[in-house]
Amino acid sequence: MESSEIVELLRDEIASYGTLLGLFEEQQNHLFSRNVDKVLHTAAMIDLRVAEAAQCREARESWIASFARSKGEHAGSSLRKLLEFFPIEERPMLEACIDEINRLIHQVRRRARQNHSFMEKMLELHRELVLGLAPGAAVTTYASTGQLSEDGLRASSLQQVG
Repeated sequence: MESSEIVELLRDEIASYGTLLGLFEEQQNHLFSRNVDKVLHTAAMIDLRVAEAAQCREARESWIASFARSKGEHAGSSLRKLLEFFPIEERPMLEACIDEINRLIHQVRRRARQNHSFMEKMLELHRELVLGLAPGAAVTTYASTGQLSEDGLRASSLQQVG
């Protein structure tokens, strides 16, 4: 197994997470400009890229498991733990790739939480607007998860429309 293979897999994963982060940033811009069509389009693109990132991660993990077994190590060993088996001159590059992947994953998760929170706030404001326009049109109910249920608003809105 050549180290160039893992370097290529790490680069692919970095590119995948970088693209995903860019899409979340684009989605956030669309959220701020209240462009619903573009938010939905970007959400579909994010779904595709999440699947692509998962494939990259799985390919990397598979390579690492095979590499670990070939060195007599546990298949679940991390790449960082396996660095001692790589030539010393390649270790800094591999460490940098590992660090970059971890940084990107953290940023992607943070941006996803921000966007999700912003969308929830927009939905709540929309709900309040609808209630302000038609007082008594909705009954606040809770789903089994403890979250506000959308059913009360939808049912009441449909009754209002006729």
